[in-house]
Amino acid sequence: MKRWFKYIKPYLSWFILGPICMIIEVVGEVVMPKLLANVINAANDGTLTNGISLGTMALMIGTALIMMAGGVGGAYFGSKASVNFAADLRADIYAKVQTFSFANIDKFQTGSLITRMTNDVTQLQNFVNMMLRMMLRAPGMMIAALVMAIALRPSLATVFAVSIPLLLLTVGFIIKMGFPRFKKMQEKVDGINSTVRENVTNVRVVKSFVREDFEIEKFGRANQDLKDAKIGAVKVMIFIQPVMTAIMYGTIIALILTGGPIVLKGDMPAGDLSAFITYATPILSSLMMVSFMLMFSSRALASGRRILEVLDEKSDITDTESADPSLRVEKGSVEFKGVTFRYYKDSPDPVLRHIDLKIPAGITLGITGSTGCGKTTLVSLIPRLYDPDEGSVLVDGRNVKDYTLKNLRDGVSMVLQNNTLFSGTIADNLRWGDEDATDEELRQAAEYAQAAKFVDTFKDGYDTLLDKGGTNVSGGQKQRLCIARALLKKPKILILDDSTSAVDTATEAMIRQAFHNELNDSTKIIISQRISSVRDADLILVMDDGAVSGLGTHDELLASNEAYREICESQAERKEA
Repeated sequence: MKRWFKYIKPYLSWFILGPICMIIEVVGEVVMPKLLANVINAANDGTLTNGISLGTMALMIGTALIMMAGGVGGAYFGSKASVNFAADLRADIYAKVQTFSFANIDKFQTGSLITRMTNDVTQLQNFVNMMLRMMLRAPGMMIAALVMAIALRPSLATVFAVSIPLLLLTVGFIIKMGFPRFKKMQEKVDGINSTVRENVTNVRVVKSFVREDFEIEKFGRANQDLKDAKIGAVKVMIFIQPVMTAIMYGTIIALILTGGPIVLKGDMPAGDLSAFITYATPILSSLMMVSFMLMFSSRALASGRRILEVLDEKSDITDTESADPSLRVEKGSVEFKGVTFRYYKDSPDPVLRHIDLKIPAGITLGITGSTGCGKTTLVSLIPRLYDPDEGSVLVDGRNVKDYTLKNLRDGVSMVLQNNTLFSGTIADNLRWGDEDATDEELRQAAEYAQAAKFVDTFKDGYDTLLDKGGTNVSGGQKQRLCIARALLKKPKILILDDSTSAVDTATEAMIRQAFHNELNDSTKIIISQRISSVRDADLILVMDDGAVSGLGTHDELLASNEAYREICESQAERKEA
């Protein structure tokens, strides 16, 4: 409960006022049957039109109005409290996910995180709303009505000694059977969300390979799994309502059979029996409400545990105790000392093996090598997207763990091969590099990245709206916008991970020239399979199977490194062909 109080405290007044309003409604429901009994008895006695009876009826009308006010107030404050509770909880989950490393996200999977942030939080919201409206009303109503019934006729109240325990046993059994089924159902919601997200995100690939039928079949399996899980949960829960209704009406019949002869003998007024039966309904209805609360609580408990798994998850990449908030990247030199890295800690084969490398500040380093040799992984260690299993990475002579993540990543800018743009204007996307950048700075960065020409052809220019993922611009345009975004950051270390693969060689040459002129004091690391992209670099790193195969200039590597020579020759042959 301590974990959830954080989300209750800011709205404590609403959490208190909601149940209080419901208690007002309960008092009215308890008083009303007694007032009705007096009216019925007065009708039997022929005194219905006297002042006392008319006053009682007026009191019933006033009580009904007060009950209505209590019910409306309880629903209003309950809704406000639960909605704000859920909004704050969802915000905390989202903020927590932002701190996750890639390994943390892979552990939960994206679809599951989305489900926990939406569906699971909604389950908790509904439960909180129900609790505020029922947690005092249901037990309060049951106890008060039971006391009033016993006061009317203790002997008739013995009927409840059978019906109440029977109802509680039934509810307990159903809840015990239902809880694991709800947990399984939420897991299946994860599965269907992951399937839908993967398909929608990669819809172009699906269509280009004509795999719609395969994806429909795949979704069908996930949908069937969810349907089966829901049916499994429903099979248990559908028994609650009919069993409770049967017990409730069985109790009423027992009261009529027991109390009827007493009324006929004249030992009890008919109005008192009517009041007793009226009290029996809220007593058993309150138990039904409690059972539904328990049913919702079982589902909410499953959702709550899934949410706490996210909130309790510790990111494996955080600011260390030795991190100095005042330390910033000033020059941009990089050094790898004996670095070994595995994506999976129990994997016998590392992705990077014993990397020793010095990159002086301000130079341009080209990195090339076969697909899967560890090029992207190597540069991902610089801004601590991953941490090495062995060895250390130094920036400006300091271990990257000595920097705060914010300061380290502020000094490093990465343009990935799979470029990502977000929904919003082109200007909004560029300002990810510098949110305070002026319009002139935006245009200048776009010119350096060779993006200004095509942006100027758009009707709205830099105010042109981009679809999610930048799907309404070409691959080459997307790459150039991402480069402009990185340039606006004015980084001390700029990493380009095959980020000009979709532009022509002439445009790429102009982009490299802009780097040389405008970022001459920054360290530039260019990863590319194209030799033309790296041949003019100050140093070229050749990687092979996670290790350094060669390091030097283009001419030096041609003379001394067989792997580099083979790459050059194969590309020359393709060009001639």
